[in-house]
Amino acid sequence: MVVFLAIPLLGLLVILQSAILSQVRLLNGTVDLVLLVLVAWSVQERVKTAWHWAVIGGLLISLASALPLSAILAGYLLATGGALVLRRALWQRPLLAMVTATFLGTLITHAVTVAALQLTGTPIPLTQAINIITLPSALLNLLLAIPVYAWIGDLANWLYPQEIEL
Repeated sequence: MVVFLAIPLLGLLVILQSAILSQVRLLNGTVDLVLLVLVAWSVQERVKTAWHWAVIGGLLISLASALPLSAILAGYLLATGGALVLRRALWQRPLLAMVTATFLGTLITHAVTVAALQLTGTPIPLTQAINIITLPSALLNLLLAIPVYAWIGDLANWLYPQEIEL
């Protein structure tokens, strides 16, 4: 059931990201709301469907983007995997895991995107991509990481209620 909730939720987030948040720019960097939700979902302790959500998010973003499907999917899967590793490594500090995974996830998705664009023949200078797109995007993502973590934490607690021992 939780996987089926991902489709409409991530679909609405893709629409919000492409229609509204894409207009909020810092240099040429924008917020990746779907990445933030995937990372926040992955660092939740009781969540078991992080990989499913990453695949669904990658497929939905690929419908709204001109990037190759494999680049988006690979970036989101790598970011989700990194968040899951950080969840285990920093299990007592999930907020630190969220912030770290957000920063690393942004770097990973942008590196995969730049590599895919280079392979398809679009010349992008690496230093310019880092300075004008990746670092401003990372800053915007970090600004929204804590509110998204709180919202997704509430959603995860609602979907995965904690068992009460008597």
